[in-house]
Amino acid sequence: MSQKENNFSLNKRAAIISMAVGLLMFAAKISAYLITGSSAIFSDAAESVVHIFATGMALFSIIYSNKPADQSHFYGHGNVEYFSAGIEGFLIIVAAVVIIYESAKDLILGVELQKMDIGLYVITAAGIINLLLGLFLIRTGKKTGSLTLVADGKHVLTDSYTSIGVMIGISLVILTGIKEIDPIFAIFVALNILFTGYKLIRQSIGGLMNETDEELLKKISDSLLSIRKEYWIDLHRLRFWTSGERVFIDFHLIVPFYFSVKQSHDEEDYIKSELQKLFNNIDLKIHFDYCWDDLCKLCEYDGCNERKEKFSEKIKWNKEKLIGATIIPKKE
Repeated sequence: MSQKENNFSLNKRAAIISMAVGLLMFAAKISAYLITGSSAIFSDAAESVVHIFATGMALFSIIYSNKPADQSHFYGHGNVEYFSAGIEGFLIIVAAVVIIYESAKDLILGVELQKMDIGLYVITAAGIINLLLGLFLIRTGKKTGSLTLVADGKHVLTDSYTSIGVMIGISLVILTGIKEIDPIFAIFVALNILFTGYKLIRQSIGGLMNETDEELLKKISDSLLSIRKEYWIDLHRLRFWTSGERVFIDFHLIVPFYFSVKQSHDEEDYIKSELQKLFNNIDLKIHFDYCWDDLCKLCEYDGCNERKEKFSEKIKWNKEKLIGATIIPKKE
């Protein structure tokens, strides 16, 4: 089995597990709500509904994004994961608005609660299960490079944090007998959910707009700097973007003008093999430029027999240098 097939299998299995747990949690929480009448528990149950819809979208996007590139999608179908994350964020916000509305209504009209101890047991169990599930999904998503699984895992962790907040609220109601604490806690939980939904939508828009990922930029630039050869005279216009688990990278590389086509391709193969140690699925394109006389003073290649000027000026390579333009523009 190839690495890509293995990643797909892991992602699909994780999404199915998430769906099954989501259905189980919703059944438990809605039962607890019907027994207790708690707004806080209702808020937790509402988020579980979102979890089910979101995981369904995640499973769809994992299957769809695995389709190979075709004539209508030259770069594959990986960007569907950004749509999935965006829809999940939207659904989370909808759930939060519903929770705030229902909780405010309970505060105005009065709260009727019963058998809160049962609700506490159910929510405690749900919180622990969701905590373990969320960590599992995030770990699997990072391992396979799946934005969808990471987003789903973060949502499940939020569900776990929600359960913790609800547990605190129920405990205070039981200890103090003040029923109004329940809808107040539900509103605070909803505000936290709103923030999570915003972050997912922000991440989705950033991905669709190919926003620069600073962490990914550092990983790529650090790798290129660590494998730099003395006859790589200049590397510039580094660009990259992601689609699903695929990372697309391109840049310009200046090498000695007498390098053959084969030598240039050998350099590309070497660079790709090194970058593949960082990323499971990479698409690398290098535009090779040849050197000119003005670059001799910047060139550290001792083996060059065509040098017109001695090396005298060292240019420090860093990520800012790599994403910028060439050191000295070529004279026309």
